[in-house]
Amino acid sequence: MAKNLVIVESPAKAKTIEKFLGKDFIVKSSFGHIRDLPKKGLNIDIEKNFEPKYEVSTDKKKVVSELKKAAAGHEVWLASDEDREGEAIAWHLTQALKLDPAKTKRIVFHEITKTAIETAMAKPRTVDIKLVDAQQARRVLDRLVGYELSPILWKKVRTGLSAGRVQSVAVRLIVEREREIKEHAAESTFKVTAIFTSGKDEIPAELSVKLPDLKTTENWLNTVMGASYKVSNVEQKPGTRNPGAPFTTSTLQQEASRKLGFGVRQTMTLAQRLYESGHITYMRTDSTVLSGQAIAAAETYIKKSYGDKYHQVRQYKTKNSSAQEAHEAIRPTSFEHNSAGDDEQQKKLYQLIWQRALASQMSPAQIEKTEISIDISKAPETFTAKGEVLVFDGFMKVYGGGKDDVILPELTVGQSLEANVITATETFSRPSARYSEAMLVKKLEELGIGRPSTYAPTISTIQTRGYVEKTDLEGIEREVTEVKLENGKVETSKSTVITGADRNKLIPTGIAEVVTDFLTKNFPSIVDYDFTAKVEEDFDQIADGKQTWHKMIADFYRDFHPLVEKGEDIPRSEVSQARKLGDDPKSGEPIFSRFGRYGPMLLKGDIEDETKKPAFAPLPAGTTIDTVTLEQALEMFKLPRTVGKTDDGQDIKANIGRFGPYIQVDKTFVSIKPLDPQTITEEEARKLYKEKLAKDAAKHINEFKGGIKVLNGPYGPYITDGKKNARIAKDVDPTKITEAEAKKLLAEAPAKKKGFRRRGSTKAKK
Repeated sequence: MAKNLVIVESPAKAKTIEKFLGKDFIVKSSFGHIRDLPKKGLNIDIEKNFEPKYEVSTDKKKVVSELKKAAAGHEVWLASDEDREGEAIAWHLTQALKLDPAKTKRIVFHEITKTAIETAMAKPRTVDIKLVDAQQARRVLDRLVGYELSPILWKKVRTGLSAGRVQSVAVRLIVEREREIKEHAAESTFKVTAIFTSGKDEIPAELSVKLPDLKTTENWLNTVMGASYKVSNVEQKPGTRNPGAPFTTSTLQQEASRKLGFGVRQTMTLAQRLYESGHITYMRTDSTVLSGQAIAAAETYIKKSYGDKYHQVRQYKTKNSSAQEAHEAIRPTSFEHNSAGDDEQQKKLYQLIWQRALASQMSPAQIEKTEISIDISKAPETFTAKGEVLVFDGFMKVYGGGKDDVILPELTVGQSLEANVITATETFSRPSARYSEAMLVKKLEELGIGRPSTYAPTISTIQTRGYVEKTDLEGIEREVTEVKLENGKVETSKSTVITGADRNKLIPTGIAEVVTDFLTKNFPSIVDYDFTAKVEEDFDQIADGKQTWHKMIADFYRDFHPLVEKGEDIPRSEVSQARKLGDDPKSGEPIFSRFGRYGPMLLKGDIEDETKKPAFAPLPAGTTIDTVTLEQALEMFKLPRTVGKTDDGQDIKANIGRFGPYIQVDKTFVSIKPLDPQTITEEEARKLYKEKLAKDAAKHINEFKGGIKVLNGPYGPYITDGKKNARIAKDVDPTKITEAEAKKLLAEAPAKKKGFRRRGSTKAKK
């Protein structure tokens, strides 16, 4: 009979560990946290030193009961993950299961291998309460911010909004970047390139300076017409490229995005599965350090597979001074396995991790750089030709690649060259790039905001809350001028290019801008980058035992809570951000863009004038409160627009509502996305209306007295009276159900579940 119980967080991890333990051990999963703050209410006793009131959630009561039974009479080994979250899980297990300290051991391991587990079991410890306190501090502080600040947003901005210490800062970053992009005034310059020849060889080169405008460019090209060109300098020098450090959580997310196109959440899910299956080390880490054992294993594999010249021992120092979530970088548990994972996506991510970790212990790539300067007889500027040759691939044998080599011919100083064609192309300055998920992770890490365990959930939260959308931007057409000197003639031409296109970038919504401005003005510390980073440092201090979590929370709350109390007095009109666009030329009424109850909108009239109800309209697509023009607004107030008539003579009207553009015929509404209500034709509207009628007809099977209907639903036919729904068995023909049978099935059906409606909280007492 087993004498030992090992508890881990996940069934997958439990299954892997079981393979390495003998018959004296049973392994069970807690399925993550078994205790937490209840979802409803603050559940933090502010008067009693901010003591949290934890409870076992309903869905975990069965798990707790089973673990209690399993623990009876056994030695218990708590083997949750090695970070603060894992330490907190272990502590909650001791509390909820009422474990005997004398029979309870805490073990941690960075990888799920037989050696790692045996080493951990040989040196068990107790639960590190300092790490637990650091996690508790984070949990309590985030609950205080969310619980006290979110109701303010509900009252002053819009119902259903939320605020958070990290999520609100992340949203601010995205909002500020988008505003920076929109405010950017593109400046044009001309980039000059040339193709020179020496015999049969072609040498591409670029002018050392950019020319400021079209006139200067045309004059310059006319000046150099008929000029001679000579090589003034040839510089050849060796260079090297060094491999990057093994992955941290952040760099893995960035590289998986760049090379594999994986989102942050997707990357972490795949990495979690690889870790739990024993293929890679723990994937939430700030560290770039490799263990001595891993370095030795990499050396053996490299020398065996590629030869001694490809090996070079490296130990990387972790740049982040506060890195303490783990002790080693992300790497494969065995370098001998260059492929692992249960599906193609896992295999791709594993190979990326394997390649990066192995490359970190390999020789630099050796390159030869060539730079040739070319003088112009009729101008002081010079052309420069650059080339690069890969002499020895080194680490690039397994990881890297890069640009194709530009190999230049052997040229000597004083050698004459012929210029076949010189081209000056108009280029435009670009603003900072929009954030992708991976770029946002990198920025948060640079600012010291959040930790490896929080990046993915934060980015997921700001999207599900409607603050940010991940989308593709099509870009806009821009006219570009090109001036070419060829065959003794200077010719100017124009072409059109698409600029500003973006893929999978994070774009703030209108509500994100409003909430960011509201928080920045009224709760500056919550969205202050330095303050938020300082909080993370405080958590680190608690984990190191250099301060108590109760004092840290008390210091924070002393400054935070008075701001919340003042927030009750903020007038809602302050949030509307009303901006006058001008006056309606027909009525003379003022037109505003503003933020309303359901988001950004247009208003015509005086909202304070009780004698006349103002008119409202949605913002045109692609505009914001700050960018919409009077002309655009006037077009929106022309809606609803009568498009035409149906076959039976009913009016078809087009409009935009809360859920997008639509047409309306009597009481029937039909979405017309992606068509525009301003331009949709009568033919298009009739077609969509007919399709809607056909769909509704196919949905309707039968109808009885009392509003009882037999309908086709997304999951099959069913019966409804508007209050209850009843399923119809697969072997029953819904067209043959009688009224009596329908009533019977409804009577036997369970009542509809009531929808969840979140309520605003009351203010915490002092």
